[in-house]
Amino acid sequence: MAENLKGCWVPCKWPWAALQQLCRDQRLWCRALGVSRRSHGRFEVEYLCDYRRVRDEEFYLVKWCGYPSSSNTWEPRKNLHCRGLLKQLHQDLERVPGGPARPGPRGLPARATSYLVQKAKQRQALRRWERLLNNTRSHRGRIMVENEVDLHGPPSDFVYINEYKVGAGVNLVPVAVGCECGDCLANAVGGCCPGASSNKFAYNEAGQVCIRAGLPIYECNSRCRCGADCPNRVVQKGIRYDLCIFRTGDGRGWGVRTLQRIRKNSFVMEYVGEIITSEEAERRGQVYDRQGATYLFDLDYVEDVYTVDAAHYGNISHFVNHSCDPNLQVYNVFIESLDERLPRIALFATRPIRAGEELTFDYNMRVDPVDAESTRMDSNFALSGAPHSSPRARRRIECKCGAAVCRKFLF
Repeated sequence: MAENLKGCWVPCKWPWAALQQLCRDQRLWCRALGVSRRSHGRFEVEYLCDYRRVRDEEFYLVKWCGYPSSSNTWEPRKNLHCRGLLKQLHQDLERVPGGPARPGPRGLPARATSYLVQKAKQRQALRRWERLLNNTRSHRGRIMVENEVDLHGPPSDFVYINEYKVGAGVNLVPVAVGCECGDCLANAVGGCCPGASSNKFAYNEAGQVCIRAGLPIYECNSRCRCGADCPNRVVQKGIRYDLCIFRTGDGRGWGVRTLQRIRKNSFVMEYVGEIITSEEAERRGQVYDRQGATYLFDLDYVEDVYTVDAAHYGNISHFVNHSCDPNLQVYNVFIESLDERLPRIALFATRPIRAGEELTFDYNMRVDPVDAESTRMDSNFALSGAPHSSPRARRRIECKCGAAVCRKFLF
């Protein structure tokens, strides 16, 4: 754990504060615990957990970084040089359950101090999760996490992955051939990879999708002559926009918003999870129905044989919410496997998306049958922890998207 803790060990069930104190006592430093080389010679404010006014002077109860709560001290405002934490405390005081809290000579009400500590610990947990997500991602786009709505922390049973996780009974057959193009967009040999499957080239020179929803996308693969900069390699380059996982304030759980402007028809993200058989999906669906949420996506481009389950293994798409007027559209994509029963699921922008706008797609999407494609969401998708159930439960699910064209029910 500690960077210079060689050949040593500590009991794994020790409290966080005890581990911090051990590091300080032994003159060790550990980034994960917040005990740094600098903190040995100076005191750092971890968070503020109480506030009082005595006459005209303000005092704050300080939790010191690397020290247990028993070492907390009251400090006058002039001793603190943490403008951001001071501002955060006063913002939190306006959101205390039961109404804004005001300080007295002895401090804040117990409900307020409890809330301040919970919020501080929640933010620490979310920052640790944010670092984990960014250390795990293989794509260019960064991930931020924000919750200014309630006290929910990171999901406890979710593992971030970048590629499909293949489950039992699923066999991915790798592609056997690739294209011989020198320039796949300007001088495609035999129609490049799309032409080999009697399909159209999916992208324009700006990397935007230019075929209608429902038609498949065939990208170049590892056996192709072209390189990584090929214009027919869009989805496989991964997420390139900075995105934020945020807590919604209207009962829809977590959501995702973009931190950058996204052009119409641009690739945004891939829906990633564990590939399982339809039989296993049926079994899990019954379990998820009882739990009140599920993340099953049928891969029924030609046959309803396989399903993607993103309940426990997935990427940022796990948190994308539904809308009856979405700004994302689903496309089936084939790259390293041409098995039409196992497409990759890509989400493209249906219109220009502003920075700060929430990303959504229609969980109950249907496309024109003449397109020979009926990809659809087979579940309540991203209302993490919300009391909803999948269509297998034969119950109508209220829609909370708020769109002007809202259908009022998801299924």
